Amino acid sequence: MNIVIRKCLLAAVLTVLAAFLTTGCATEHRFIKKTAFKDTNQIVIEFAGPVDEAWAKNPSHYSVYEKPDPDIKLKIQTITLSPDRKTVALTFADPLNQNQPHVLTATGITSEGKSLGTAILSVKKVYLGYLFSILIGAMIINNFVFTKYLGLCVFFGTSQKKSTAVGMGITFTIVIVVSAMMAWFLYQFVLRPYRLNFLQIVVFIGLVSLSVQAVDTILRKVNPMLFKAFGVYLVLVIANCIIIAVPLILADNEYNALESLMLALGAGLGFLIALFLMSSVRERLELARVPPTYRGLPIAFVVAGLFALAFLGFSGMSIF
Repeated sequence: MNIVIRKCLLAAVLTVLAAFLTTGCATEHRFIKKTAFKDTNQIVIEFAGPVDEAWAKNPSHYSVYEKPDPDIKLKIQTITLSPDRKTVALTFADPLNQNQPHVLTATGITSEGKSLGTAILSVKKVYLGYLFSILIGAMIINNFVFTKYLGLCVFFGTSQKKSTAVGMGITFTIVIVVSAMMAWFLYQFVLRPYRLNFLQIVVFIGLVSLSVQAVDTILRKVNPMLFKAFGVYLVLVIANCIIIAVPLILADNEYNALESLMLALGAGLGFLIALFLMSSVRERLELARVPPTYRGLPIAFVVAGLFALAFLGFSGMSIF
């Protein structure tokens, strides 16, 4: 009986995951089947039926920009229409930054003389690759500690021993994933629909506080030794810049549920990597002959600076 229940649960989880993936890949207009990057400077639009040639080849009907920079419109050089009139290829004067999602607006779509309205479309990489790039980006390429210098208070306070660092990293990852998903849900279904975006910071801080309090209570009962090892730094998670930055980033970029999960998981694992690396070095420093002036926190800042320089080598790296 238990085996049957487990199989049913597994099937339900896979179904939900497939639904999320399908939702993430869907376009925003019923007449448009697919949008995708091609080569280095092309965007291809695939329609469900033939479009009028006069409309398709008019550059004034298209507007394209990178999502983070809506004020900078990209210049279209040429427009190519396939023989069946179902595919339009937009060629741009400059190479496209395919690491960023683009927003494409097609105004007044006409097919067989009928107007089908305006479509506002998102153009991204292959969706699974895009999700993986968000994860790796938050975890390594744009590590919040070594490239953005956030969360340094908890970072220096709990990186003296490996055991404490790993425990803190795991706890932090759990808290940030739970709080980020709750923040995404509230933002998408409460703050945005009712135009309460100005309450983002207040609401997100409240969610983080609730998550930390829950972890505090659970740790106190399940693992008292780890709870004592964390000391005051578990409470400081509430004021950790990373745990507030992630909900703000996912709200600003309009991420869906899976993209938000990848960002939160990447940020948590990136913090775990930073803690583990730092604790490994600081344990060795206890046996090193460090000048008295640099012992303790000063040498820790020097080591963190060297790690930051090393992680800068990942900047600009593209996974897909």
